[in-house]
Amino acid sequence: MSENDPSPEPESTDGRLLRGARARRTITRHAVDVASLEGLNGLSFGRLATDLRVSKSGIQTLFRTRQNLQLATVGAARELFADAVVRPAQAAPAGAARLRALVGYWIEYAEKPLFTGGCFWAANLPDFDSRPGPVRDTLAQQHRRWLSLIAGELRHAVDAGEIAPLDPDLAAFQTDAVLNAANTALRLGDQDAAGKARRVVDALLTRPV
Repeated sequence: MSENDPSPEPESTDGRLLRGARARRTITRHAVDVASLEGLNGLSFGRLATDLRVSKSGIQTLFRTRQNLQLATVGAARELFADAVVRPAQAAPAGAARLRALVGYWIEYAEKPLFTGGCFWAANLPDFDSRPGPVRDTLAQQHRRWLSLIAGELRHAVDAGEIAPLDPDLAAFQTDAVLNAANTALRLGDQDAAGKARRVVDALLTRPV
């Protein structure tokens, strides 16, 4: 290349990257809603192209494979969930107060709902729990992190003497099960589902006598 040959313009390259990033966010945000309603197996390049009125080839260029699209959708759901539930709860003191905040924000996330079909994880974990592969591994990893987060707050509450001694891992399992049951009940129109979930969690957080 001679000194007179035009070189790629950084601004042009940056512009394409920004447009690509915006397109990915738009596509995965819609994909999360579709997957919360119909599962990750309901995703296809053609379906999303039709819904969003964009070219199928453009979506294929961004994601290459259906599995990549599914993984990107799980990642988008994880970040949206963290913004709605996990990060706001960090403002509460560690232990019982933070666990109550996590549960409260989770219930809001399911009640609004943040995703069209309710809880993204409740919709997709049952579909992939017996299907080995990257999608299952990614969903399972997120679920383990969620359980670990709950168990950590329970452990802190026990150590600080805020609540009666209990098995944090078992109580985290129970809390997660109750929240999943509440999500199903909300989808079926049970207006008291949120209150029931809060009462169960409050029963776990009894103060030591």
